Amino acid sequence: MTTMRTTTDDDTLELRLTRVLPATPDRVFDAYTDAEKQRIWFSILDATPGIVEIEVDLRVGGQQTAVWGPDRDTLFRETQTFLVIERPTADGVGRLVTESAGSSPDGLTMTTHIDVTFEPVDGGTLMTVVQSGFPSVDVRDFFASTAWVGALDRIEAFLTR
Repeated sequence: MTTMRTTTDDDTLELRLTRVLPATPDRVFDAYTDAEKQRIWFSILDATPGIVEIEVDLRVGGQQTAVWGPDRDTLFRETQTFLVIERPTADGVGRLVTESAGSSPDGLTMTTHIDVTFEPVDGGTLMTVVQSGFPSVDVRDFFASTAWVGALDRIEAFLTR
């Protein structure tokens, strides 16, 4: 069983969410950063898989580019530049910090800062996401209630399959 907590800050347009995932920090880190694993979990809960294209250059200064959507006319695109990469150690916390530039099919573009930690806890890994720089409260709230929840549901399904 997983637990999740989300908080938001209207002054900074920041969201913070946590979820305990049922795997070790290194397995969660790999699921989150490995292109082949991402291709699986991106569509693991979809009855009809859409388009998923992912490239990852996991090094400081490297980028991860993901393109996904139900069809070629409805694609989302996100490019994250890796600023900090601290792979989880056997007894420690891992961390990943990125600058994310994204666009949606309706033309909305935004750049945000994402800080993710992977901490060992009883029952698995406490994954904490702090994302800031949203253009509006509505966009931030969509990410807090839908985008991140969906991504973490998919990662969890991947880890427990």
